[in-house]
Amino acid sequence: MNEYPVKFAVDYPERELNRLTSFFRIFTVIPIAIVFTAITGYSNTYDGVDDTTVTVVVSGIGILFLPVLLLILFRKKYPRWWFDWNLQLQSFANRIGVYALLMDDRYPSTDEEQGVHLAYPYPDVERDLGRGMPLVKWLLAIPHYVVLFFLYIGAFFAVIAAWFAILFTGRYPRGIFDFVEGVLRWHNRVVGYTFALVTDEYPPFRLGP
Repeated sequence: MNEYPVKFAVDYPERELNRLTSFFRIFTVIPIAIVFTAITGYSNTYDGVDDTTVTVVVSGIGILFLPVLLLILFRKKYPRWWFDWNLQLQSFANRIGVYALLMDDRYPSTDEEQGVHLAYPYPDVERDLGRGMPLVKWLLAIPHYVVLFFLYIGAFFAVIAAWFAILFTGRYPRGIFDFVEGVLRWHNRVVGYTFALVTDEYPPFRLGP
């Protein structure tokens, strides 16, 4: 089995997880989620009184997709600091996701790896990336979007089951953990292929490494 360039893994907690913070996880994750939103940006429109609307905008920069697409398309370049930004932002997002999904009870760090490992190689654009591929990857990945939709639903119910297990036993069932980790791995591969644009190798249809 070929190893895909986008690698993702979460350390299984070989210990009892904190029942209290697990019980209130939907609330304890809010502060770090606000920090992440401030980085990536947020906007929403609300209906006000007298048929007026109010738009709330929080400025930020998310995954650098369009600038990378244009540089690959016209210059065959992928600036290293853009690559580092995308990798670090995606890693930060995954630490928050792993915490929200109860897979770790340590509060997500803004800069330390902790138990969440995401890696992909800096691409040699001339050799590894096709000039026009960024224009069609979103279309080629449609089958993955469909599969991930159902995997997300499965992961949602799996995490609910894990929540009850943690409250009663302090442990995250290993089978559920492996499934949720696999869904996150699949998601990160698609993001790396479609939006971070670090590889032209089509993501595999599998949960495992």
